[in-house]
Amino acid sequence: MIAIVIHGGAGTINKAKMTPEKQKNYELALQKATEVGYDLLKMGQSALEAAEAAVRSMEDSPLFNAGHGSVFTHEGKHEMDAAIMCGKTLQAGAIASVQGIQNPICLSRAVLGHSNHILLCGTGAQAFAQTQGFELVADDFFDTDLRKRQLKRIQDSQKTQLDHSEEDTKFGTVGAVTLDQQGNLAAATSTGGMTNKRYMRIGDSPIIGVGTYANNATCAVSCTGHGETFMQYVAAYDLACLIAYKSLSLKEAGDYLVHQKLPKKSGGLIALNTKGEIALPFNTSGMYRAWMRSGEKLRLEIF
Repeated sequence: MIAIVIHGGAGTINKAKMTPEKQKNYELALQKATEVGYDLLKMGQSALEAAEAAVRSMEDSPLFNAGHGSVFTHEGKHEMDAAIMCGKTLQAGAIASVQGIQNPICLSRAVLGHSNHILLCGTGAQAFAQTQGFELVADDFFDTDLRKRQLKRIQDSQKTQLDHSEEDTKFGTVGAVTLDQQGNLAAATSTGGMTNKRYMRIGDSPIIGVGTYANNATCAVSCTGHGETFMQYVAAYDLACLIAYKSLSLKEAGDYLVHQKLPKKSGGLIALNTKGEIALPFNTSGMYRAWMRSGEKLRLEIF
């Protein structure tokens, strides 16, 4: 059994304003990311490789608030967070508030593989990146017209916004959970954070056990939503605990966490276990998601 599940963010997605063209573009981007990861799994590559590749594909798209499509900070910069974790070894790598890294998820993987640490941030993470052969790109590489408009609307206020567009209120994190031929799990998450954020604010995505977690004994999970809320509930690890200590099924645990414990409209998650079982709960009006398992066709949904 091999499997992959991805998400491109959850939130208040207005179906009436989702044009056929826009929906098609999102569906194609989700399909591409899913197939990139699944093809690696079919070739016998590890769950880590597949999760990294799927998230990297979404980072390369301007449609998602990660990598190339990251939102602007109050100062007009881009500060990105990402994490990746291996369910077999519990090894993890994460980076926070980095600038100039084209694919933050790849730097997270480098932290996992070539560092004695788990979480690096800011200029320290960038210095580590250069020791690993990463080339820094100019900050304007990440600029998009949509993100500029989002910042302009609230830059003079004290407000921050998640991945808000003119049509939607979307929590713009991308993530993937994978199961490889050896029965190992992995989880990966990447985000550009909040529009107009200040003081190098960091959300849940790069914090192991909060926005990202993987353990073969329970599940792999990637969260998307209001970061501060997911930190308060230690959401990703709580899902694993509901399975480990209360013997809930993956679906039961996901539904209980998202629909009974987390506040309404706070977001959602994707989760996968070594049986290939999938959970995709969310308490918003939509979540960009896609999945594929052995012997099944790719499926994707937005609402």
